[in-house]
Amino acid sequence: MKHKVSAVLAGAAATATAAIALGSPPSAVAIPTAPGVRPSGPCALRGIADDVGESADTPDGFARSSGPVRALTLFVDFPDAPATMSPSARFAEFFPAVTDFFRDSSYGRLSYRPIPLFRWIRMPRPLAAYGITRGADFDPASESGYHALSREVVRAVDPIVDFRDYDVVNVIATPNAGPPATSTVLSVTFSGGDMGLPTADGVPFRNASFIWSRQAGPSAFRVLNHENAHSFGLPDLYYSDARHTHTPPLVGHWDPMDEDWGPSNDFLGWHKWKLGWLSADQVHCAPRHGTPGEHTLTPVSSPGGTKIVVMPTSPHTALVAEARTRGLLDPAVCRPGVLLYRVAADVRSGHGPLRIVDATPHSGGCYPDDAYVHSELTDATFRTGETYTDPSGAAVTVLTENQDGTYRIRVTPART
Repeated sequence: MKHKVSAVLAGAAATATAAIALGSPPSAVAIPTAPGVRPSGPCALRGIADDVGESADTPDGFARSSGPVRALTLFVDFPDAPATMSPSARFAEFFPAVTDFFRDSSYGRLSYRPIPLFRWIRMPRPLAAYGITRGADFDPASESGYHALSREVVRAVDPIVDFRDYDVVNVIATPNAGPPATSTVLSVTFSGGDMGLPTADGVPFRNASFIWSRQAGPSAFRVLNHENAHSFGLPDLYYSDARHTHTPPLVGHWDPMDEDWGPSNDFLGWHKWKLGWLSADQVHCAPRHGTPGEHTLTPVSSPGGTKIVVMPTSPHTALVAEARTRGLLDPAVCRPGVLLYRVAADVRSGHGPLRIVDATPHSGGCYPDDAYVHSELTDATFRTGETYTDPSGAAVTVLTENQDGTYRIRVTPART
C-alpha cells in the first residue's frame, strides 16, 4: 500500500509542477552523495565536529546534495490556526522556483524533486501547546518543541508514506500560524543524525525543514533553499547568538546561508565545491609555502571554467577567491569583480565560519536604501589593479578583467 501511495504522490508532484509552470541542530547512517565529487586534496579543509560547518567533506547522515534529491513535502495547520488556502497554493509559493534555483546553481548537478502530499495535516493540539519559538529544540523527552510536533506529523503520514523513498522532508505550516517573518523568523532545519524519532519504515525522521510564515521581499521562496542546504551540510553564515543581533553581516548578500531574502543570490564557490557541484579541475589549490602563480576565474554564474582558488592559511582555515558578476542568480551584483573570503572549518555554524573581505570598507555599499539588503558588503569585490594581503601572507592581485568575462589573478600562497 505504501509503495502504491508513494507512486500516487510522485504523479501528483509532476502534475502540480507542470501546472505551476503554466500559471541549526543535531548531528548517523550514511547517505551516498553520488554522483557528486567529494572535495579532496591539501585544500579540502577538515572540520572538528560531525555537524553542519565549512569542512570540505560533509559527514555521513546528511542528505545527498547532487544527483536526484527527493523531498517529501507536507503541509500542517492547527486547531487555532486553520489553513485559509489550499495546500497546492501554498506549494506554489515555493515550486518550481526552489527546483529551478538548485538546478541553475548546481549547473544541473542537483535534480531536486518535491513530492507533495496535497492535504492539510491538522495537528491535534493548538500551536501554543508545542512551544514553537525561535530556538525551540528537538528534545525527545519533552512534550513540546519540534520532537512533539514531528511525532504527530509522522503518526499522520506513516501509514501511507515510505520514508525510505525520500532524502529530505519539508514540513510547511499554514502561513497564519505563528508570527510573521518580519517579526520573528521561525523556520529551522534539523539535519544530520538520528533525532530519536523512528518511523515504521525502519529509518529515522531526519533532515527535516520546518517552514513558517512567509519571507519578505522578492525571491521569498529561498528560505526553503537555505533550510534544505542545512540538510546538505551547509552552516548558517549569520550570527545565531542573540548577543550578536545587531552585528553587521559577515557575508551579506553573497550567499543564501546568510541572507536568503531580497533579490536572488547564488551560493559561494566554496559551498558549490562542498556540495559536489564542482569538478576537481574547477578548483585550484595554492598550498602553503608554494610558489606564486596566475589563475583565470570564470564567474560563479557561468558554467564551466575555474571557479575558486583556495589558499590554506592553517590546517582548518583558508582564503578563497572567486569571480562574481551579474547573472541569473546574481541579479543584484553591482560591482563585478573578484570576491575574497576567509573560511574557518573549526568554527561552528552561526558563529562566523565564513567572512567576506570587504574591498571597500565603510562605503555604504550599492543599495543603502533597500530594506531587503544589508548594503555594506554589496560592493565588496576587488577590481583590476587591486591587491589584498592576508595576515597569513597569502595575497591576491586582480590582474585583468578579460573580454570574455573571466578574471586573471595572481596568487601568493600563505607563508605562515
